[in-house]
Amino acid sequence: MDTVTAQKGRSRGHKKSKSRKNPKHFTDVHGLPCIEKIVTSVEDTPEPISTHIVGTIPNWINGNFLRNGPGKFEIGSHGFNHWFDGMALLHQFKISNGQVAYKSRFLSSDSYQSNKEQNRIVVSEFGTITMPDPCKNFFQRFLSRFELPKPTDNANVSFVTYKGDFYVSTETNIMHKVDPETLETTQKVDWSKFIAVNGATAHPHTEPDGTAYNMGNSYGTKGAYYNIIRVPPTKEAEEETLEGTTVLCSIPAEDKTKPSYYHSFAMSENYVVFIEQPIKMDLLKIATGKLTRKSISEGFTWNPRLNTVLHLIHKQTGKVSSVRYLAKPMSTFHQINAYEEDAFLIIDLCASDDGQAIANYNIQNLRKSGEALDEVYNTLCRVFPRRFVLPLNIDPSTPYNQNLIDLPDCTATAVRTGKSKVFCTHEDLHGEDLHKYGGLEFPQINYGKYNTHPYRYFYGCGFRHLVGDTLLKMDIQGKQMKVWEHPGLYPSEPVFVPSPDATEEDDGVILSVVITPNKDKSTFLLVLDAKTFEELGRAVVPVNIPYGFHGTFTSTA
Repeated sequence: MDTVTAQKGRSRGHKKSKSRKNPKHFTDVHGLPCIEKIVTSVEDTPEPISTHIVGTIPNWINGNFLRNGPGKFEIGSHGFNHWFDGMALLHQFKISNGQVAYKSRFLSSDSYQSNKEQNRIVVSEFGTITMPDPCKNFFQRFLSRFELPKPTDNANVSFVTYKGDFYVSTETNIMHKVDPETLETTQKVDWSKFIAVNGATAHPHTEPDGTAYNMGNSYGTKGAYYNIIRVPPTKEAEEETLEGTTVLCSIPAEDKTKPSYYHSFAMSENYVVFIEQPIKMDLLKIATGKLTRKSISEGFTWNPRLNTVLHLIHKQTGKVSSVRYLAKPMSTFHQINAYEEDAFLIIDLCASDDGQAIANYNIQNLRKSGEALDEVYNTLCRVFPRRFVLPLNIDPSTPYNQNLIDLPDCTATAVRTGKSKVFCTHEDLHGEDLHKYGGLEFPQINYGKYNTHPYRYFYGCGFRHLVGDTLLKMDIQGKQMKVWEHPGLYPSEPVFVPSPDATEEDDGVILSVVITPNKDKSTFLLVLDAKTFEELGRAVVPVNIPYGFHGTFTSTA
C-alpha cells in the first residue's frame, strides 16, 4: 500500500468551485464512485471468526479493538432515513500474538428488541419518525400522536469508560454497559436517574486517575441549560454505575428555547471548554415532532448570523469564566486537544464554516451515484483542523483592540473588544496540501500521554468522499503530513496504540477498520506504523462490515 509524504505547498487535485457565489456549493468534484454498500444491513457474528493476516501484526499488540456504528438500516419493510439511525452493531477485533479474531453483536437495546419483535420501526431515531401502529384503529393512531416520544436507547456512536466499566453511548440519557469480551449488553443505565440532565455526549474526557468529565443538556421552565458533568474515578461497590456523579456547573443557553447542538467538548489541565456553536435545536419543533410527523433532525438549523461562543469552566471550582470568547460562525463535531501554556489556553479542533452537513448524511444520499452523488458532496463544507488561543488573564489593565497573543510562530489572534469580550481568529493547523485530501475529520492523538498537554502529532481521515477515503498523520511542527491511501478503500477513524516502553509521541501503531464497498467480504483491520505511516499488516475479515463511527483499544496484556 502506498504511503505518500506531503510537504506544505500548493494544492492540486480538488478543483475550486466555479460556483462560489452559490453558498450551497463548496467544491466542484465530479466522478465520485458509488459507496452505497457502506450503509447496507448485515448480520452480526457473535461467535469469533479467524481473519487472514497479510504482512505482520506486531506481537506486542495484545487487546481488544472495539468499534461501534450502525449495522441495520431496515426493519421489515421500513427503512431508516439517516445514517445516525441504524441499529447499533458492536465489533471486537481481538489481537493476540500476531493473530486477530473478529466478532460482532447487535446491541440488545430496547429500541432494537421492540423493532425486532414488531418487525417495523417502533422507536423514533434522529432522522426517522416512527409510523403509527397499523394494529390500532384510526382514533387510537390519532391519539398516539399526542404522546411524548420515547427517547431512543440505540447507542450506536462510541465505546466509553466510566469507573473502569465499558459502555456504549449515543447522545440521549441512556447508555448500555457492555462486556468487552462477549459484547453482550449487561445493564441499561439512565443518566437522569443520577443527575438532572436529559442526555450526555458520547465523547467524555478522562483524567489519568480515571475521573471523567462530560456534558449534557437539561430543559426546564427557565429554558435550556448546558451542564458540565463529573464522574468519580472508581466504584465503592461492584454493582455501581454512575453513583456519585455530580453537575459541576450549569450554563444557560443564549437562546432558551433553541440551545446549540454539540457533539463533544474540549478539556485542558484546569478547564473544560464548551463551544456554543450556531447549530440550533428548536425544542418546540422537536417536542411536537410526533404530532407534526417531523423527525428530530428537522428541528436542527444553522444560523450563520450568530457568533460562536467559547465558554471556559474551571474544573476544580466549577466557576464559569466571566470572559466571553467569541469567534466567527463555525461548526465543530470533534476537538483534537487542548492545553495551557504561558497564560494561554490553546484549543485545537476540526471545524468548518457551515453547519448544515448533518442533513446531507441521509441514507438515500449515501446510496446515490453519478451526478446526484457529486451534488451531495459538493454541497458539504470541508472540515479543517484549526487552533484557537484564548488569553486567560483578562483584567481591567488588559488593553483593547490589539492582539493579545505573543506566542512565537502563532498566527491566531485574540482581541479584547469589550469589558468581558475577546474576539478570536484561528490559525490553520495544516498546509495547502490538505485541501487536496478534502480536509480532515475523526481526529485522534496519543491520548493517554498527551491529552491536556503540548503535543506534536494528530491523526485523522481525509474526506475526498462522503466518508473517509485516506488516513492522515499531521505534524504540527512545519504543518507537514503523511498519507495512507488506496483507491476503493475507505478507512475509518484511526486509533493510536502506544508501543511498550515508548519514548516518543508517535512510538506505536495506528489501527483503522478499512471498508471495501465494491469488493465483497474483504473488509480488513489495518495496522500502520504510526511513526513512518507505512503499512505493517492487515487482518482480512470474511464478512461485510458497514462504515462505523468511533472505537477504542483496550489492552489485555
